[in-house]
Order: sequence, then C-alpha cells, then structure tokens
Amino acid sequence: QVQLVESGGGLVQPGGSLRLSCAASGRTFSTLSMGWFRQAPGKEREFVAHIRSRSSGSSTHYRDSVKGRFTISRDNAKNTVYLQMNSLEGEDTAVYYCAAGTGMILRSISNPAQYGYWGQGTQVTVSS
Repeated sequence: QVQLVESGGGLVQPGGSLRLSCAASGRTFSTLSMGWFRQAPGKEREFVAHIRSRSSGSSTHYRDSVKGRFTISRDNAKNTVYLQMNSLEGEDTAVYYCAAGTGMILRSISNPAQYGYWGQGTQVTVSS
C-alpha cells in the first residue's frame, strides 16, 4: 500500500506561482512512477505531469497546456514529489491530485486508470 498526502494549494492571482508537494509512504518511493492530475468542476480528471521512477531515469512528461510553466520533480530521499506551477492562469483552477503507480509504460502515463494510488487532492484557485 502507498499513502499520498498533498499540500501547497491555495488562492493565487493570475501570473503567480505555487508549489504543490506530495509526500508518499508505505513503499520504496524511488520505485514509484508519480503523476499529477487535476479536476475542475464539471470536467473529467485530466493528466498534468508525470515523472518516472529512478530506474527509468526519472524522465518527465507534461500536458501541452502546461509545458514551459509547470515543472515536476522528485526528491527520493524525502519521499516527495513536487509540482512547481508558474505563470498560473484561470484555466489552471482545479483540485490537483497526486497519483502513484508501478510498472507503467510510457504511453499509459496520462491514463488515470493506470495509477493504483491517489491522494486526497488540494485546491488551486487562480483568480484576481
């Protein structure tokens, strides 16, 4: 079992920044593939970013709309994955979820069903 706890959400003005954190426990963190998803009211949960396990080189992947603005990273010593969000826009408003999976292939990283573990979510609101 893996437990995930997100933090760092809040209210920010357009153009501002936030850093989300997700602390993991229950399994060797470095073996996990980690993802961030988000869900806005009335919309489906959507992929935001992914970082592969250490053995897979910790490569990163993003949805097109956040490339150049968001950065996913991991600290295996702290069992934590981060999502640095810059130049935030109103369309980024959503509940952000951290997710973890194992044995994932690259073409499946944007599919929520491939992740076996989820955090409770943290609200990000971008508004003036």
